[in-house]
Amino acid sequence: MTATLDGPVLAVLANVGKPLTVGEVTAQMPRGSEIGVRRSLARLVEQGIVTATEMGRNRVHELNRDHVAAQIAVQLASLRLELWRRLRAKLSGWRIKPLYASVFGSAAREDGDAGSDIDLLLVHAPLPGESDPRRGSATLGRQLAGLAAELTTLQLTEKDAARWRSQVDQLHHEVRSWTGNPLQVIQMSGYEWGDHKRQGTSLYTEISRDGIQVAGETGDPLAALLKASG
Repeated sequence: MTATLDGPVLAVLANVGKPLTVGEVTAQMPRGSEIGVRRSLARLVEQGIVTATEMGRNRVHELNRDHVAAQIAVQLASLRLELWRRLRAKLSGWRIKPLYASVFGSAAREDGDAGSDIDLLLVHAPLPGESDPRRGSATLGRQLAGLAAELTTLQLTEKDAARWRSQVDQLHHEVRSWTGNPLQVIQMSGYEWGDHKRQGTSLYTEISRDGIQVAGETGDPLAALLKASG
């Protein structure tokens, strides 16, 4: 059970407690394609931890709770789901909320070890003095687009910025307490994350592929900024 999706698949089956098709399992996964889920289920069926039954035209899957490894596997798999739940609850309660947040790296891929960092991207509204990266472009059109974004979005105040930093500092302690693992945070403004998206950077590509979203808009956080500013 070392394959990447096996743990989350087991956790979904355990939490739902009824037979599910491949599509239904995929819909409840924090990440992963239907092809990946199908392969994971095939492995788990072969190992005997999951049973597969033909129900009409569909094949449904259910956790084999009699298997000696089932409960251990589910408990371990559920730890990550519990971490995502706690992060979502914590971030939703922040006074200054992130526009977008995503866990990435080994914690999201589930290929780290007990000492691995938990990598978290936090995208915030612009702090005082922050500008859109397009303002420094050699292209007039990009300069004007950056200026327009700055004129139509709201920046955090100095008081808001101080509260944001305090929240992030506290989150470092909380995640360490929850997991025993250090939290590594990448912080950037909606301007910056929008620029990562436009350029298709390696960070944007990795998070789009593997990230576990725990707060905010699913799209470009800059769009949320524009919407918020009315």
